[in-house]
Amino acid sequence: MSQELFSPPRNFAGISPPYSDWENSRVVVLPVPYDSTTDWRSGARDGPRAIIDASRYLELYDLELKREIYRVGIHTLPEIQPDMTSPENMTQRVYTVARGLLDKNKTLLMLGGEHSLTLGMVKAYREKHQALSVLQLDAHADLRDSYLGTRFSHATVMRRVCELCPIVPVGIRSLSEEEHRFIDEAGIKPVYANGLILAGDSINHIIATLSNEVYITIDLDVLDPSIMSAVGTPEPGGIGWYELLNLLREVARSKRIVGFDLVELCPDEGPLSCAFLAAKLAYKLIGYIYTA
Repeated sequence: MSQELFSPPRNFAGISPPYSDWENSRVVVLPVPYDSTTDWRSGARDGPRAIIDASRYLELYDLELKREIYRVGIHTLPEIQPDMTSPENMTQRVYTVARGLLDKNKTLLMLGGEHSLTLGMVKAYREKHQALSVLQLDAHADLRDSYLGTRFSHATVMRRVCELCPIVPVGIRSLSEEEHRFIDEAGIKPVYANGLILAGDSINHIIATLSNEVYITIDLDVLDPSIMSAVGTPEPGGIGWYELLNLLREVARSKRIVGFDLVELCPDEGPLSCAFLAAKLAYKLIGYIYTA
């Protein structure tokens, strides 16, 4: 029966074979619909599907890069089934899946879900890349040691990550006293959002602080709420669209970006444009990785 009679599968950007086939794809999209530890506005579990659905309306030709990015091959996996027994077990599930995929030499893009999931990804990448560092784009430090009875929370994720490898937080504009003390004790050098203009010297400073192999985690609340209101914990004073692209472009030119994630989209908390922004951001970063 003709395939034209059926809707396309839920592939990122609506890509069709051969560019969506596993064997032809350099990038693998890993959707993880999970938000067990959120404590304000829930709904990040619906983020991966919203991003993938919005991505079907992307223009596949990128004006800046002057190419059709999808031709690198982008394969979309089925959603990971959430493990609701504990956040730690869910982190382990993400790690197990990611570690198996990295053995296939694919670049992974995880679509969350809440930020706690990033730990599973970084753990897998750290085993493969010994000199890994993590670029954290986020409104919040996420450096508490424990939060609401667990050490594996969206609010503790970067504390666990920095136990594995160095982190470079950018865009931070909200943190607790405990986190402030830990930043000083651990020698972490955040790039705070207060008065931040991501250009020139500030970008050069960030790049100089990163190792050659970089994993990027993007909590979408790093963006200003005027363009990204659909997040669980919005904070005023965030980064703009072109500022973020400038940073990502320069990091891709200077470093090897081995994988990345986009997390914390709560689609019901904002307009459809937020899901589309997330989809376009993912597509742009894939383009930067494979053009630099």
